[in-house]
Amino acid sequence: MSRYLLIDIGAGTMDILYCDSRAKLHYKAVVVSPVRLLAGCVEQLSGDLVVTGCEMGGGALTGALRRQAAHARVVMSASAAATIHHDPKRVRAAGIQVVADDQADEMVSAGGFRHLVLADLDAARLETIVEGLGVPFDFDAVAVCAQDHGRPPQGVSALDFRHHMFRSVLSRSPYPHELLYAPAEIPPAMGRLRALARCAQKLPAGDVYVMDSGMAAILGASLDRQAVGWREFTVLDVATSHTVAAMLEQDRLAGFFEYHTHDVTLPRLEALLTQLAQGRLEHQALLAEGGHGAYVRKALGIQALQKIIATGPKRRLLEGSRLPIAWGAPLGDNMMTGTAGLLQALMRRRGRRIPAVYS
Repeated sequence: MSRYLLIDIGAGTMDILYCDSRAKLHYKAVVVSPVRLLAGCVEQLSGDLVVTGCEMGGGALTGALRRQAAHARVVMSASAAATIHHDPKRVRAAGIQVVADDQADEMVSAGGFRHLVLADLDAARLETIVEGLGVPFDFDAVAVCAQDHGRPPQGVSALDFRHHMFRSVLSRSPYPHELLYAPAEIPPAMGRLRALARCAQKLPAGDVYVMDSGMAAILGASLDRQAVGWREFTVLDVATSHTVAAMLEQDRLAGFFEYHTHDVTLPRLEALLTQLAQGRLEHQALLAEGGHGAYVRKALGIQALQKIIATGPKRRLLEGSRLPIAWGAPLGDNMMTGTAGLLQALMRRRGRRIPAVYS
């Protein structure tokens, strides 16, 4: 196997990396995210709308559909409505009608509605992008990452549930690449990743894998050249929507936390990093203040803050930090952090490391 397609689907951009290890070539692209692209489509529509497809990222798309429902009829299939919320009552509270998938299809066939199909991966769009790189749209393996909060049991916080899923894996084996899943391995509660895998299986690829984008970013940032030879260090990915920080002992995860990027300040981020290093960061306390949660397996001590690799499109938040921040560029490009993590996870799954040509 030599031809790999790695795709990181974020709130702002979709980052694409094509690698051919045999030919020792790689090409990359950064394009508008599916969420923003579809939100723009909704904003351009007038009149009543039927939305079908599957669960995908919400964000800007959720806001656009809510606004559309304020002045027109918006109907969503049950599968697509999971994009807004897993509880149909919450979707209906936004003025959006939820119907069975087959009923939504009948409404599309009957006419009288605009039609929008939701999916994190559009095969036709992806084919245009990849062929624009000058390479065949045919792969030995495809790996895709996106953030999935999971579908928690009633009465359980989605954020709490998401971190419980992470902890259950990392407590057994503290390696981020363990959270790379083949389609049959995806936990039933991870609806977005399951939908993403179904879309990816339609691509011309031998194998398909999916991964949470936070874990992919941690793994990708750790591949930065500046981390070579470091035993204990910190990685920090400040993405458009979410910020994730982790402390690593070589390639083993010691702990991490997540936060909404728009809610975190530089002083709070520095305090959280210090608490993580000291092993004093508590998951429930972080949830209570509005964060996404935390996991601490081992306290590495303040020395882990002497080496901090920062990546992500919003990392300028860290300018002026009192901590020693190094601007990271996995595979030579800050925007390839997630795709680099996917490539490394894929190689590790096969008992290999990223080929030297990409490191």
